Amino acid sequence: MGRIKFDMGELEAFVTTAEKASFRMAAEALFLSPPALSRRVERLEAALGVRLLERTTRHVQLTPVGQEFLQEARRALSGLEDAVQRVDDQRMLRRGRVVIACIPSVATQVLAPVLKAFATDLPEVQVHVMDESAKRVLDAVVQGEADFGLSFTGSQEPSLHFEALTSERYVLAMPRNHRWAKRESVAWMELAGQRLVSVSRQSENRLLLDQIVAQLPDQPVAWYECNHLSGALALVEAGLGLAVMPQLALHPQPAQIRGVPLVSPEVWRTIGLLQRRDRSLSPSAETLRSRLLHRYGER
Repeated sequence: MGRIKFDMGELEAFVTTAEKASFRMAAEALFLSPPALSRRVERLEAALGVRLLERTTRHVQLTPVGQEFLQEARRALSGLEDAVQRVDDQRMLRRGRVVIACIPSVATQVLAPVLKAFATDLPEVQVHVMDESAKRVLDAVVQGEADFGLSFTGSQEPSLHFEALTSERYVLAMPRNHRWAKRESVAWMELAGQRLVSVSRQSENRLLLDQIVAQLPDQPVAWYECNHLSGALALVEAGLGLAVMPQLALHPQPAQIRGVPLVSPEVWRTIGLLQRRDRSLSPSAETLRSRLLHRYGER
């Protein structure tokens, strides 16, 4: 069967006429002339190829097909009204849903303060935070699972736009009773012979740090390996070793751990907002994105 073409005005004309059982009353309700209303109903019947209304000089009555079609027409109009209302609610930021992919340390330290104010101003907008690894964040944005992402990778991805928010340096996490805990800095070369706690080779952090360590004449050894920075911190706190990690991972800094800046070389990473170049954001997502850029872009 070919596609049937009619517009919502014709559907509304039919429903109103059926409910009023009068062309005159329906025309008044829709602010149309009776002939104009009649033409709309006739166009709908022509498109469907059936008669929907029986017309007399005094009365309008539904045909059997018209009675059945009326129920579907009402549902269609109701669904359209609901859709229009949802769009208007999103436009006016009364409701909506935003999905953000974000690495864990940034979720707690960068995103959370902005979300607190966002939730106060726009309480009906739902926010889903996907706190995942940098690779998973990148994939979620590329594949359209998230509206945008917050991470330190992705600036080289041609399909993505990367906007810098803030930078953080890498520090050496150690127990507060360690002999280096009161120092202002530690050189990478001093890590030789130290027992280190590391994240797994699947981590983007590990890939970056391995490049630095590979240039050292005496390379430190990772005695313990964890999948996540939180696990590495727990082992450091237990006194099992030292861990190189981004500074944000130590905020709020655990009571028994101190992060000492690493130097020679200093290593920094840039945290940025990732968004697909070919994707427009919903009003709610765009508002949250703008707030993140406003807060951290001024630093």
